[in-house]
Amino acid sequence: MNTAPTTFATASISRSAAEDLLKAARTASDQIGIEVTIAITDGAGHLKALERSDKSPFLTVNVAIDKAWTAVSFGLPTHVWNAVLENPVVSQLAHQPRLVSVGGGYPVILNGQVVGGIGISGGNALQDQQACEAALKAMGFELVG
Repeated sequence: MNTAPTTFATASISRSAAEDLLKAARTASDQIGIEVTIAITDGAGHLKALERSDKSPFLTVNVAIDKAWTAVSFGLPTHVWNAVLENPVVSQLAHQPRLVSVGGGYPVILNGQVVGGIGISGGNALQDQQACEAALKAMGFELVG
C-alpha cells in the first residue's frame, strides 16, 4: 500500500496582503518618481491585485503581470533570468511567451516559502527592480537574488 500523501497544502498571499504590498509598491514608485503598473500574483501565478497609474503606458500592464508570473514560476527575480538563460541546458525557456528577463519582478517570500509574485513596469529596469525591493522590505517579505 502506498503511504505517500495524495495532496499537499500550499501558502498563498492573501487579498489584503496583496493590496498592502501594492500600496507599498505605489509609495516606492512615487518616491523614485516613476509612473508604473504594479501586479501582484498569488503563489500559483494568478493575478491577485493590479494598479496602473494614470500616466503609465498601457503596455506596462502585460509586462508587470508577466514579471510577477516569471518571478513566482521559479522563485527567482526577473533580473537574474538573463544569466540563467545563458546556460544552454535551460536556454529554451527563453521561448516561453510570458517569460520576462528584465528587472522589476520578484517572488514574494514569507518564511522561506514563495507565496506570490510582484511585477512593476514603467520605469527603467533598475528603477522597477528597486521599487519591488523597497515594497517587499516595507512589508517584511524576504528578498532573494
